[in-house]
Amino acid sequence: MPREFEFVTSVPIPSRSGITQLYKAMDLADAFAIALPAGTSNNPELLGRFMFSHQPAWIGWLMTVRDLIVARLGLKTAKQLASLANRVGIFKVYSTTQTEMVLGEDDKHLDFRISVLCSADAKAKGRHQLVVSTVVQCHNRLGRAYIFVIAPFHRLVVKASLLRAARIGWPLATCQSPL
Repeated sequence: MPREFEFVTSVPIPSRSGITQLYKAMDLADAFAIALPAGTSNNPELLGRFMFSHQPAWIGWLMTVRDLIVARLGLKTAKQLASLANRVGIFKVYSTTQTEMVLGEDDKHLDFRISVLCSADAKAKGRHQLVVSTVVQCHNRLGRAYIFVIAPFHRLVVKASLLRAARIGWPLATCQSPL
């Protein structure tokens, strides 16, 4: 695979994303994009499910550590979240369109949304890019402390997840159903 498809860039949250105006104040807002090879599906749900189901092993270890800490604080663990209905991994599905899937969670300490947006790549004629954006609104000190601690890990996780999916090979456009 050409190296251009293994390069993740930090980008502004796309203005057409359903999460841009969601919260009045955001305690975290970021977006990362990766070019998709020709022939790759442009179905955001299929791509998002693929990316979240093929994360590097070290992300699972981080989630285990996170769960040990947050359980003591009375927050939802990954195991609790994954057992609920209408999920992609631990994330609740809020909406899906032809170009975007919005995931997230609302909790007592913070609310967040993740956008998985597939769009035409302005730099590469006829190709698409996948943009994963995250916005977070904290409700209290615990939420702000949590975001302060996990923000650097969050950015590493998003980039690593996009790279891992690219290296495995994104689903082709001929695929019809999400994983």
